Amino acid sequence: MLVACSGGGGSSSQNNILTSNGNLNLMISDDSSEDWAVVGVKVLGITLTPQNGGTPVQVYTAPSPAPMINLVQLDQLSELLGNVQVPAGTYTRATLTISGNSGDVLLMASADPEAGFAVQAGATVPSSQVQIQGAASGTVTVKVNLLTPLVVTSGQSNALDLEFDLSHPAFIVEHTPASGTPFWALNFKGPLRHHRIPALAAVLLRHLYGTVTGVSTDNTTVTISKDFPVEPPTTPETAITTSQSLNILADSTNGTIFYDVDGQTSSVIKDFSSVSGSLSGKYVRVAARYQPGGTLVAVRMWASSTFNSVWISPEGHVLHVNTTTDVLTVQNEDGKPVPVSVDANTEFFFRTPANALADATPIGTGTAFLSNIARGFKVHVSVVDPLASTLVAQTVDIEAAKYDGSISSPTDTDFTYTRSFNTASDDYTETLPYISADTPNGTDASGNAIDGFKWWDFTYPTVVDSGTNAISDFVSATDGSVSFSASIPALKPWGSTWASWGDTDNPSGWRAPWTVLEPTPMPLATVTTAWGSTATGGTIGVGIPKGTNSVVVNLSSTSGSATLVYQVDRTGQILTITPQDITTSQGLANISSALSVTGTLVKVYGVPQTGGTVKAYVLFYYTGTVLPAS
Repeated sequence: MLVACSGGGGSSSQNNILTSNGNLNLMISDDSSEDWAVVGVKVLGITLTPQNGGTPVQVYTAPSPAPMINLVQLDQLSELLGNVQVPAGTYTRATLTISGNSGDVLLMASADPEAGFAVQAGATVPSSQVQIQGAASGTVTVKVNLLTPLVVTSGQSNALDLEFDLSHPAFIVEHTPASGTPFWALNFKGPLRHHRIPALAAVLLRHLYGTVTGVSTDNTTVTISKDFPVEPPTTPETAITTSQSLNILADSTNGTIFYDVDGQTSSVIKDFSSVSGSLSGKYVRVAARYQPGGTLVAVRMWASSTFNSVWISPEGHVLHVNTTTDVLTVQNEDGKPVPVSVDANTEFFFRTPANALADATPIGTGTAFLSNIARGFKVHVSVVDPLASTLVAQTVDIEAAKYDGSISSPTDTDFTYTRSFNTASDDYTETLPYISADTPNGTDASGNAIDGFKWWDFTYPTVVDSGTNAISDFVSATDGSVSFSASIPALKPWGSTWASWGDTDNPSGWRAPWTVLEPTPMPLATVTTAWGSTATGGTIGVGIPKGTNSVVVNLSSTSGSATLVYQVDRTGQILTITPQDITTSQGLANISSALSVTGTLVKVYGVPQTGGTVKAYVLFYYTGTVLPAS
């Protein structure tokens, strides 16, 4: 989950809160998860703490009723909560208040989760089996120290980004015993972090929903009050209205594509003069982008007299692609698979907000383009007629072209992802070329421009490997594997890439601008070789029931790059997740005691290294009267 505020804020030497205000664009976003269709949470409030102390400033208060936000839909996208005025000054911490009642967290399994997943496809986890760590009096308070201070300057816009990472192993922890009730522990502290946004114009926003309250006298701007869809969805879907007001400009240069959903017509407009007479009170859905100064511009806009009509077009991750029948199946807000037919008129867009013309230009049209879509892509489909019995795609917004899987055959020109799913027809082996060396690719943590491919480790997102040695370093880092037995498939490095469409070397086709090496999950294992201390941490040997080899796992205690260790205790019906800080002597003593006992159950997430060892990113060890069986 992201609370994002970034962009053209400028700087200020004043650390005290001033009486004048700056503009803050509040957003939330998240990473993806194959197993979940809905991870719904309620953010009740957000405050910012001034650098030199003082009273925290309230920057967000949820409407009543508080909307439930489905984090699964925010895959590399930001949900705009609203634009708020904040006292000018410098802030160093954000504090989120999240509902901690189990009934205010919704977990629903994907329509096609991984084989062996503990929740039946499409089923909702009973609230009695959801335990929220750290909840007190019905809420969880999460304090996040900002990587760099947030400077709010009078009369200017800035942005803040806080991210709930669904792919973090400690965010949702499953505990399934040999017999008895499985439990799911949600841990908001740790997977919630500050994520720096170097340029507001590059932020990819989720489609906005709202009610039109007015059009400016010069017809350049429409004003909407922000709406949230009800979660879980109702039939027909209804909106939660808010007092957050947003001003959205028409694209006066490239044109905004305007869709009249009720009349099933579309047109390109450079101002709102031709539609202003009919917009007041209408519900709209907007694909918007930021300009560097913080103003919002509509790339595409859908309008209807009913909220359900602008909402019903399926948004979610691609479940299946059938190039024989020309059907794209998308998992929608409530976890159901929605088949959508693609015809000769269907337009495919790849969201690139930093490039206004590219953002508004289709990258493909018709059924032939379906071969460029894979399971796991995050899309928002707009249909010709939302009331039709068979939905036909009018447009497909590709918001994230995600390829992931085990990495093999890395070379200086490309590498290969191999991905297997529960439905075998969705499997793919995809070779991705790197983007060309002269392609602009963001900035590093110091703000220096990057050209060409870059990569980083999951747990060190601010340590980016870029430049002339990035590809050769990547090849070296992805060349290892781990084997428990000759009869068991080896564990290989795992990565994720959000591909980009074309570059100077090839104007079409997917290419890899970056890759993040993610921790590969190892099977539930037992300690076979007791803890041994090293100068930088320690090692253990682990084995699995059907394995013949003991695998060496390296844990780091170096501050800033330490392995994340959690004690998982299940006693009766209570599941407790306790972080162990192994950069401290007490934390090291705790895990040394626990991991010095052979037979201790452990779950390791890490990157296989050359030589057959594992560099551990996350390690769980299990205690209590009830132990997991899978």
